[in-house]
Amino acid sequence: MKPWASIDRSTVWPYIAGEVGEFSYSRDAHPTGRAAEAGLEALDGGHGLLFASGLAAASAALLGLLRAGQTVALATDAYYGVAVLIRDLERWGLSCVEFDQTGPPPAGADLIWIEAPSNPFLTFPDLEAAAAHPAPVLVDATASTPVLLRPLEHGADFVLHSATKYLGGHHDLLLGALLCRSREDYDRLLEFRTRTGAVASPDAASLLLRSLETLPLRVERQSASALELARRLTKHPKVERVRYPGLGPDPLAARWMTGGFGGLVAFDVRDDARAVEQSTRLITNATSLGGVRSTMESRRRWEGERVPERLIRLSVGLEDVDDLWDDLEQALAQA
Repeated sequence: MKPWASIDRSTVWPYIAGEVGEFSYSRDAHPTGRAAEAGLEALDGGHGLLFASGLAAASAALLGLLRAGQTVALATDAYYGVAVLIRDLERWGLSCVEFDQTGPPPAGADLIWIEAPSNPFLTFPDLEAAAAHPAPVLVDATASTPVLLRPLEHGADFVLHSATKYLGGHHDLLLGALLCRSREDYDRLLEFRTRTGAVASPDAASLLLRSLETLPLRVERQSASALELARRLTKHPKVERVRYPGLGPDPLAARWMTGGFGGLVAFDVRDDARAVEQSTRLITNATSLGGVRSTMESRRRWEGERVPERLIRLSVGLEDVDDLWDDLEQALAQA
């Protein structure tokens, strides 16, 4: 039987001869979640913890590892939701300083937070410079996945995934994950997860187990298609700029990523981005990323002036690359 075919939805388990066993109450841990965590550990290394969402995992990292008066050095173009979260936590005494992740982090930080590659600008961090900093390093590897990058092997202390995206891959689960280099950090975050109740559900963990079986095949196909589309977009007269690590390629990304550069492409159009995104027929005009079906959207609606008005983020799925290109061409022609 497949490990995801049977879901244990129990909330309590009997004591064993009066003693607490491996599982006792599902807010602490449950068998399906633990199986999914073991699957992530096999891919990423370290000690894994699942959370109810990517931002739940981010919240646990910030609140579980830091205290009032400490500072996060955050990559300037990291996922905007993390910066919003940190600003909310400033009232509890957490500070943030942003920096260009293609260079060294600033001195005095207590946690280095970088993203490989960043969403939606697709810059790649200098992992070596980050690892040389005395503070612990967290790498958000949502867009690269462990198929293309294993940050713990390059000096990171923590890896974060919004498992809702590529790890889940089908737009049908909401999950976050943290992988810890040290057992001590794992124990600390496990205790924090238990006390805050941010544990993932058995059903979502089961869907993740299903998805991990196809992760390498999906990511390899999405990366190959994304590179081809990025190359074609650079030649289109209605596209002003294409952002993709595989074009060039980005020397930092080329140094550490293996087997491709991921399924995300961002490009700036010369005309109305909203008109382009609303004109596709095959590509779904929707948020999120990492699924088997391609999605595309203007990021200005969510992130405001942080991103250029005409920037479009394309998450490449598993459709035929020529079909995707035909859809992009006709959408650009209508703008």
